[in-house]
Amino acid sequence: MMRPILVILFAFSLFNAIGQTEARQKQFNLSKGLALQGYDPVSYFDAKPLQGKEHLRVIRMGVIYQFATKTNLDKFKSTPDKYEPAYGGWCAYAMGETGEKVKIDPETYKIVAGRLYLFYNFWGNNTLLKWNKDEKKLKEAGDLHWKKIVQ
Repeated sequence: MMRPILVILFAFSLFNAIGQTEARQKQFNLSKGLALQGYDPVSYFDAKPLQGKEHLRVIRMGVIYQFATKTNLDKFKSTPDKYEPAYGGWCAYAMGETGEKVKIDPETYKIVAGRLYLFYNFWGNNTLLKWNKDEKKLKEAGDLHWKKIVQ
């Protein structure tokens, strides 16, 4: 008698997982399915972003990450929340200022309180400089805007 209930629970959890994966893929800044335009998320914490390698990748809830080294891949697997970029990898300044998803330059970034923030830096407009002028206010606003996106 318990089996039908288990089947229903399994089907519900599978459907829910697929829905979460699709939602994350729409929310995150992905280029050809890759987060961070293929850059290694762990490498940012070693003070130099490195391009990941295609054979060193992991899919986390529908988002593909690539890594420069096996060590970095293992670090990410053990604590992925630590290394995933804030605001799904969209420009932190734009998220804080207007709540918009704006593309980033993957080499323009800042680690704030152990979290990776990325910024738009094209055509002489480096939004990291603007972020630095009012980081606390922009971060608070960005957190609120991002919560609305990921609801």
